[in-house]
Amino acid sequence: MRFIQDIYAEKAKAGQPVISFEFFPPKTEDGERNFLEKTVPALARLQPDYCSVTYGAGGSTRDKTLMIVDRIQRGHGLAALAHLTCVGSTREQIRSFAEQARALGIRNILALRGDPPAGETEFKKPEGGFEFAAELVAFLRELGGFSVGVAGFPEGHIACREGREVDWQRLKAKIDAGADFVLTQLFFDNGHFYAFRDYLARLGVTVPIVPGIIPIMSASQIKKFTALCGAELPAPLRADLDRLGDNDEAAAAFGIDYASRQCDELLRTGVPGIHFYTLNRARSTTRILENLGLVK
Repeated sequence: MRFIQDIYAEKAKAGQPVISFEFFPPKTEDGERNFLEKTVPALARLQPDYCSVTYGAGGSTRDKTLMIVDRIQRGHGLAALAHLTCVGSTREQIRSFAEQARALGIRNILALRGDPPAGETEFKKPEGGFEFAAELVAFLRELGGFSVGVAGFPEGHIACREGREVDWQRLKAKIDAGADFVLTQLFFDNGHFYAFRDYLARLGVTVPIVPGIIPIMSASQIKKFTALCGAELPAPLRADLDRLGDNDEAAAAFGIDYASRQCDELLRTGVPGIHFYTLNRARSTTRILENLGLVK
């Protein structure tokens, strides 16, 4: 299976954006069956360049993450990216995960520090493990054989009390440790992304910096998401969501239009691609790509 940094290089040479989709492991057997039998095939028909699969808090979905990545690669012929976090894992457990991934033909990993487990408010370095994502990147580089991506935060990480520029400097450390590309957290004001991208460029960063876009599917859901991750809901957008209230159908239609306009502007400014947080749903992402003329 291809390395993701090679996909970005080839598409950049061709003047085309890389389109990628993110999924999370469903919690129930019925949800997993529906996801694998309906959602993944529906989105695979759009021929994304790769997909990514998240890793539950503290490694709680480790086996499911690997299973889904394997199913996507074998069943649909798509490169897939397995998320991996430092939370709750020793160095040897991380080595074991990487060896399992390698045995399955998984060649791409997104290296993350991860959120604290349920019931805890702060990250605690596990005994025998890593404190920072940059250490995980360096460890994966030592193991070899993987394309390694990292997360970036256009508005700064919610846990970084020193300010967004300090957080961006820490991202530079992850890149210096060997990261090949950056996928950003969701945002709704493109100005935040441009400031983030330009600051990193001044630091000498040249790896692809890819905006992460989430289609709004309900007003209450997106308000909860942004509160958890610290992303801003611009005042005009919040007013629109307040007006839509509990009408999820109208909110989803509004979200498709908003994300389409957001992506169109980003693509016109030369971003290397768009990473869609699909929320394991096919409709909104499909409609956005149709609006952008990117359905193959």
